Amino acid sequence: MQYSINSFKEKMEKYNFNLKKMYGQNFIIDENTINNIITSAEIDKDTLVIEIGPGAGSLTYKLAMCAKSVVCYEIDTTLKDLLMDNLDGCNNVDVIYQDFLKSDLMNDIKKYSYKKLYVVANLPYYITTPIIMKFIEDNIEVDKIVVMVQKEVGDRFKAKPNTKEYNSLSVYLNYYFDIKKLLDVSQNVFIPKPNVDSIVIELKRKDNKYKLKNEKLFFNLVRDSFKQKRKTLKNNLKNYDLTKVLEVLKKYNLDLTVRAEQLPLEIFVDISNNI
Repeated sequence: MQYSINSFKEKMEKYNFNLKKMYGQNFIIDENTINNIITSAEIDKDTLVIEIGPGAGSLTYKLAMCAKSVVCYEIDTTLKDLLMDNLDGCNNVDVIYQDFLKSDLMNDIKKYSYKKLYVVANLPYYITTPIIMKFIEDNIEVDKIVVMVQKEVGDRFKAKPNTKEYNSLSVYLNYYFDIKKLLDVSQNVFIPKPNVDSIVIELKRKDNKYKLKNEKLFFNLVRDSFKQKRKTLKNNLKNYDLTKVLEVLKKYNLDLTVRAEQLPLEIFVDISNNI
């Protein structure tokens, strides 16, 4: 596969393919950036990789060289011929032409043998959060997620307490994963050039998550705590037993005037387990 703007444009014309805004198609074409993603992801021949939105296959091609198998989900069926051309010779790649959010991922991957399950993708930015949430909600035991996302979204995923980016999703994802930024990505490595900055982040599954008595209660508590971000827990948690909430907060020298954005994951867990 050739990594150049001219080569990409030639194949677009050859297969009469047009980029579609409705699918958030910004294809990465820079080989150096792709190599950096592959290196950071630490893929090997024991790894089954899930890729959502392979596009023209520029990342897919490199994944196939390193992984045991690659399973791609692509919603745009007009990409079939272009993908087949670019992935010619990649016998360990399967492309499923389906909306990933409607897929039965567990069933789709059961035929593969692997020791590690990774997600590596340049995600369509308009559905980044639902894609990551699907792995959680479908109970897919993914070991690592390495994805390119809009910088603003990635900053929220990895946000720490007492920052403007910190929100309920930050707490939710940090319950499941250790999250860090791997790379900054220039707007100039995409066709077409996006209007936003991008980063590559890693979400690595936590082997020792905090013990929760009731996960549903925990996630409801976190959501409600951030319901009106600038308000205190006293205002946001009126439907909870505030006496019990206060008892926990006192352990950390806090009271009900604290805001959700000031609380780390472990305090939310403690409150949840004691109300």
